[in-house]
Amino acid sequence: MNKKVTIRFYEELNDFLPNSKKKVRFEHHFADRTSVKDLIESLGVPHTEIDLIIINQKSAGFNYLINNGDDNSAYPVFESLDISEVQHLRPKPLRQPKFICDVHLGSLARYLRMLGFDILYENNFNDEEIVKLSRKEKRAILTRDRGILKRTEVTHGYWVRSLKVKEQAIEILKRFDLKNQVKEFSRCIECNEFLKPVMKEKIIKTLPPKVAQMQNEFSQCASCSKVYWKGAHYLRMLSFIQSLKNIEF
Repeated sequence: MNKKVTIRFYEELNDFLPNSKKKVRFEHHFADRTSVKDLIESLGVPHTEIDLIIINQKSAGFNYLINNGDDNSAYPVFESLDISEVQHLRPKPLRQPKFICDVHLGSLARYLRMLGFDILYENNFNDEEIVKLSRKEKRAILTRDRGILKRTEVTHGYWVRSLKVKEQAIEILKRFDLKNQVKEFSRCIECNEFLKPVMKEKIIKTLPPKVAQMQNEFSQCASCSKVYWKGAHYLRMLSFIQSLKNIEF
């Protein structure tokens, strides 16, 4: 017997829907008994994007079994708001955020590290490794692949919409409410470890001649020993960071 429900998706959840289903309540037909999680993901929306489901005016969990005639509303993750009194779909929102980026987001990983965030990234990670590390180290997955976010074992994740790295960085700061947690130039952009000040005398033999002549302040990665200084690249990145801080989210 063919069954019918109505459903509406709110805010950025509409990014996953065709135009005919964006920002409207629409009918959806189904035959077999299914959970609301499977129903939602069959429409293209990963469960990691959702923090609140209202069915027939009551909060429901992902394992709720859909009934004929149910009225459903799905709301996006509220990382910056405490809605724990009305739903329990996932662990608490991240307060000390850590992320793992998929293989398509290498440039974003470097930008976020530059902003001081703990970002795990390797260009040869496969989906299984990403999911395993996400769970083991309690990291939110940042990805351009919607499929990985539909996996049941994934609890925190986000589908990055933009294709341009600076826009992606702004998107992540806005999405996870991170603007006030930026600690620029505190991490190595290559390996993610913290930087520490280093005396010029200790690393002068590794410096290009012009840098050794013109620069006096240096920092060094505690892990890979990469050396950083305030050159032209630093000034460009500093300008970008200042523009970030001036954006109203």
